[in-house]
Amino acid sequence: MMKKISVVIITLNEEKNISRCIESVTEVADEIIVIDSHSTDNTRDLSSGLGARVVETDWKGYADTKNYGNNLARYDYILSLDADEALSDELKQSIKSNKEKGLEKDAYSMNRLTNFCGRWIRHGGWYPDLKTRLWKKGRARWSGTIHEKLILTDNKKAEMLHGELLHFAFSDIGQHISQINRFSSLAAERAYKKNKKTGIVGIIGRSYWKFLRDFVVRAGFLDGYYGYVIARNSAHATFLKYAKLRELNKTNERGG
Repeated sequence: MMKKISVVIITLNEEKNISRCIESVTEVADEIIVIDSHSTDNTRDLSSGLGARVVETDWKGYADTKNYGNNLARYDYILSLDADEALSDELKQSIKSNKEKGLEKDAYSMNRLTNFCGRWIRHGGWYPDLKTRLWKKGRARWSGTIHEKLILTDNKKAEMLHGELLHFAFSDIGQHISQINRFSSLAAERAYKKNKKTGIVGIIGRSYWKFLRDFVVRAGFLDGYYGYVIARNSAHATFLKYAKLRELNKTNERGG
């Protein structure tokens, strides 16, 4: 018997991305649920115009907001996407083929391919970027604060799908830098709560190694100029995380 799929998408001011995302899943979805955290642009109107059920809610963090949406799904399987993602044609056909066979596995994974400033990035640790995004309802839950992760129950292994999940992450370098500043603060706070510490040598060493690993060891140079930009930005993200951690520890030592 053919199983049905609920597509769940979380949004906040995603009018530039949401139409592409929804249009990519219409052939595989039996319902599309958009969980919107009070967008002030046209995200909700665009979503409902494309047939999605829009549910408005306060932002609860990435994992909790996605879990909230999953609980609203009516059908057998959940396909979870971010608004800046879309199914490639090959991935769409792979999901359709498995759906026709009855979706026999508990979970399915795919590789995510990221677009940075108009270029597809295939090196530097950004690809292949394995993601589990399709699973039997009740068999998985999102967890984590910064880079949320899907946790499968009973340590089930996901079946690999053909095709790629396309990630339209950053249209300009400034977007990447803004995310780095925000995420490095969250990462520093998380490390601080775990009583982690670092010194100047550690800050310098970790950031230099991050660049060397991503640009040289992981062949980021093969992505040309943007491969270099990504490696430099990622190294700076590491620097910021540990510099902010050191600052938090110093502030605590001074008594606030």
